[in-house]
Amino acid sequence: MLMTAALIMLSVSLNAQTKTDTIKVYGECGMCKSRIQKTLKIDGITTADWNTETKMLVVAYEVSKITNDDIQKKIAAVGHDTEKYSADDKVYEKLPGCCHYERKTTEKKSEKSKR
Repeated sequence: MLMTAALIMLSVSLNAQTKTDTIKVYGECGMCKSRIQKTLKIDGITTADWNTETKMLVVAYEVSKITNDDIQKKIAAVGHDTEKYSADDKVYEKLPGCCHYERKTTEKKSEKSKR
């Protein structure tokens, strides 16, 4: 019985493969940190920690439930550009003033949105 339980637990842990990525996410302050991390409190994400100084997000997630692209799209959807996706201008403009960061050129944003 104990052996069976151990095998089941091993099988479950092998199926739930977790990956950790570091992603550049643009923002400025503690409100940004709160928004970014709150956005990632979803099924499939184990941990998410955004550093206000380095602008780097360290996120651990289950690859069977969510992808790096999905994570970056969710962040962009709440107003924060990532290394791969740009937030919609209207969403960005609705962020509090303290959360406005220097954005990349329009050319880069339009190139990203074509992908």
